[in-house]
Amino acid sequence: MAKIAFILLCHKDPDAIIQQAQQLTAVGDFIAIHFDARAPLEAFEKIRTSLADNPNVAFAKKRIKCGWGEWSLVQATLYAVEAAADAFPRATHFYMVSGDCMAIKSAKYAHKFLDDNDVDYVESFDYFESEWIKTGFKEERLIYRHFFNERTQKRRFYWSFWFQRKFGITREVPTDLQVMIGSQWWVLRRRTIEWILDFTKKRKDVMRFFKTTWIPDETFFQTIVRHLVPGNEIQTRTMTFLMFTDYGMPVTFYNDHYDLLLSQDSLFARKISPEAKELKERLGKLYASGRDDFKISNEGRGLFKFLTGRGRIGRRFTSRFWETESSLGRERELLIVACKKWHVAKRLLTSIREHTDVPAIDYIFNEEDTPLPDLGGIQSNLGKRTRHRRALVRMLFDYYDTNRLVISMDTANLDLMQDFFSDRSSTRLLEIDCNMTDDYLVGHARRVGLAGDQTSDETLEQLLPTIRYDILFDSDRIRDSGFENYVRLRESASPQENATALARFLSLDDETARKLAETPYLFVD
Repeated sequence: MAKIAFILLCHKDPDAIIQQAQQLTAVGDFIAIHFDARAPLEAFEKIRTSLADNPNVAFAKKRIKCGWGEWSLVQATLYAVEAAADAFPRATHFYMVSGDCMAIKSAKYAHKFLDDNDVDYVESFDYFESEWIKTGFKEERLIYRHFFNERTQKRRFYWSFWFQRKFGITREVPTDLQVMIGSQWWVLRRRTIEWILDFTKKRKDVMRFFKTTWIPDETFFQTIVRHLVPGNEIQTRTMTFLMFTDYGMPVTFYNDHYDLLLSQDSLFARKISPEAKELKERLGKLYASGRDDFKISNEGRGLFKFLTGRGRIGRRFTSRFWETESSLGRERELLIVACKKWHVAKRLLTSIREHTDVPAIDYIFNEEDTPLPDLGGIQSNLGKRTRHRRALVRMLFDYYDTNRLVISMDTANLDLMQDFFSDRSSTRLLEIDCNMTDDYLVGHARRVGLAGDQTSDETLEQLLPTIRYDILFDSDRIRDSGFENYVRLRESASPQENATALARFLSLDDETARKLAETPYLFVD
């Protein structure tokens, strides 16, 4: 009878991790946990203490800080795999899961399925011939060395890339390897795991190569398994059901997807919404239920493609499942900085990035050339960003793996503010009230095309009152909207007054808020 050792990589929500571990080990399976070293130590100690008496739980011998696209994700996986292989000699299969995964079949069904099919399950498509990578770097992931995190060290990441490209500093792929690519959610037999661990000790050249590839969690196991295991013993698929939107982001499942999930030809599903309490409760009970009467229709991907192609006209799944403009998420907090003087808001957001760990993005709905990650095309122009604003911001939350995000926008964007405030997420608004001198207003008129270099002084004198009124009108509309969680930062206020506003807006301590309020040249034109 199959015995599964689950390999869990996680970084938040210790209560959910404890519950997940208890549910998966209740019927005799095992779990090895790597909890990201970036997370608070007290959260890890809570998990360790709560599961200390469970003999079917092990922890990676070393906790490391993980970052998207980095080797650290593969290394963390290997640490957890090593712990599971040592602690659970009776484990026959090793199943990679995340905190967003839940079983959609019973343990009885899963064990029989694995017993009946003596193969490894891992997506492993040819790296160069397949179309698995839709956009962005392809060959560049491999032939250049990537030392920096693209999300947290963007300048260094691209400086390093362009430096290597300019001077032709490339490298060869290890000659005996055919690089493969696919989902990181695999199920591997014990023999395969032992071969992989032995390979990592013997092939230091391969380890060096993958340590500086970009996004190696999509290539390392996929390549090594195909290198070590005969092709007829590999199923090129994942046993975890997941779907992606046209923008390349994972589809989230809610309470009304229980029947659909159970009908898929998979053992687990990702990603389950944190808000789907009923779904999580039902799936949590399912694994230990002993059910084996699952009717597999495998309709999920076809149904998703059909309904998103037609638009949301039915009621079967309600608005949440297929609507691209669905909620940002009840647990998330969007922080909007509204300011007519864009350079002032940009200075503040730069300071926020320097003094806090909250991602902050400048004027995504106002400036075409705002630096944004590749989100599958939705970020390509202002029209798309505005039409799909909730989808865009939701993707940014996912991209930065955060529940708090700061964006800035012009004070004229009241419609966008109202839309975000109507969402189920928490939204806060900081309006920056700047002094508007005549010289600034003249410059503003020229920047927006109301005046040119040859416009006479008389015409400008007639324009200035109208422009000033227009700016004041935008500010009045914001205040008249009655937004909850609205605060103002004023050029005429003292640093201490502004620090108080920033502390309230960003939920900061007084010292950090004071540093932000004293940002050098904050209000200088």
